[in-house]
Order: sequence, then structure tokens, then C-alpha cells
Amino acid sequence: MPELIVRDMTRNEFEEWRDRTIRSFADEQVAAGNWPADEALELATKANDVLLPDGFATAGMLFLRAALPDGTCVGVSWLGLTHPRGAPDCAFIYDIEINEAYRGAGYGRALLAAAEDVVRSRGLGRLELNVFADNVRAIRLYETSGYRVVTQQMRKPLN
Repeated sequence: MPELIVRDMTRNEFEEWRDRTIRSFADEQVAAGNWPADEALELATKANDVLLPDGFATAGMLFLRAALPDGTCVGVSWLGLTHPRGAPDCAFIYDIEINEAYRGAGYGRALLAAAEDVVRSRGLGRLELNVFADNVRAIRLYETSGYRVVTQQMRKPLN
């Protein structure tokens, strides 16, 4: 695996990341057919505010930054130390993202492994995440990293 330096985000890095992740989440929800485009940014902001009522200082949330040894940021991850649906002994990956220029080079696998180490160091025995069905690259990463499908949501348009 490529060498990465993974550390907690700073407050300023968090604010920049938060803006990008809200926009990205809104776009993903529109693409998945979950939200109308004209409401997506507002809905994504509200969803983020619910999960992070105290922003950067929200208890039980970890925000990681992954960089090359020269300091170049290649990706980020957002972890919750409690599962959103209450699964015991299970943390949750809300976001893991590798910058486009660094995808396909092993950085996603390295950041995922670092996130697993962080969760393990906090005494938790399991880690879960959601992935959109059209994100084939991410699905393959998770499968080859030992993740398995535990629930599956399906949809059929009727019009």
C-alpha cells in the first residue's frame, strides 16, 4: 500500500470538507433519484446538521485527513463511533473519499485500513458503511477489503 499520513482534520479543514461533502451528497441523492435537484442542497445541509449538531465538535465523530509524506492531501474520511441505527460494537463510515487525481492507486485501500485501525483502537469490533449501487469502484474496494452486504435496498420506478 502507498504511504499515507493520516491525522485528524483541523477545524479549517473540516469547514472546507463540510461544504464539499454537502454538495457531493446532494448530487448523489439527485443522481440516485432520491431528491429533486432544486431541493437537494437544502436537504443535504439539513441532513448534515442533524448528524453534526455541534459541527466539528460533535461528540463521537472523527474527521480524518490522508496526505502524502509531502503534505499533499489525497483524501478524507468521516467516522462515527456509534452506529446510526444502534448496531452494538459497530462504528460507521459516513464518508470516505479519495481526490480524483489519486484514485485507482491504492490510496482508498490505505485510508480504509487506517480508518479501521482508528476504530479498532477505540475498542470497537465492527465497521459498517453505505455505498451507492452505481459506485462500482468503491464496492469492489469494500468487497476485496472483507466487507459483505448485510442489507440491500432496491427500487423500481413505476411511471
